[in-house]
Amino acid sequence: MVVDDEALVRSGFRLILSAADDIEVVATTTGGEAVDAVRAEGPDVVLLDIRMPDVDGLTVLRELRALPGPPVVAMLTTFDADEYILTALRSGAAGFLLKDTEPDQLAQLVRTLAAGGVVMSPKASRAVWQSHPGATAVDDEEAARVGRLTGREREVLVLIAEGLSNADIGGRLHLSAGTVKDHVSAILTKLRVGSRVQAALLAQRAGLLDDDAPRRSSGSGR
Repeated sequence: MVVDDEALVRSGFRLILSAADDIEVVATTTGGEAVDAVRAEGPDVVLLDIRMPDVDGLTVLRELRALPGPPVVAMLTTFDADEYILTALRSGAAGFLLKDTEPDQLAQLVRTLAAGGVVMSPKASRAVWQSHPGATAVDDEEAARVGRLTGREREVLVLIAEGLSNADIGGRLHLSAGTVKDHVSAILTKLRVGSRVQAALLAQRAGLLDDDAPRRSSGSGR
């Protein structure tokens, strides 16, 4: 489902996504109609505009997260450093997409969301943190939590932050789905976070996603 106050955006996203054989756009709505539409249509994934004049995206997000069995929600924004993105991610959004995302990438991003992945590129997440100077550095306690991760768990965490689902991580690291699931569970527990997005944000703040950060070979260890 696509939620945006601009009819052109809604129709454009519907046209692009409906061209994919494995994606059905069950509804497009404005913010004020969003919660009722989710209740009626039961979408797996909601793309939600973060800035709308009738009901803002953060309000809609909170209401959707309160529903039983809520859908996966990713925020739509025009700016990669939108001041509201950080609040949305901390409120349970599974990531965010820029409205000018290339059409050929859009369907794959929706598939990633549906598979439990995170949609938040390292470049964009850096922009988010750089726009909030007071929140850029990990404190001593957070650093200690990151330090408790094994080398393999760090590898998995980086791939979580790159938006990969468990299946994709398993394929990349030659691990079974069960092993990846165990690693993800251990990572969330050790970092004391409640979601993959929160883990990804902590990875970004800890510098694990920097281009020059050390990466272990995917062929080492289990």
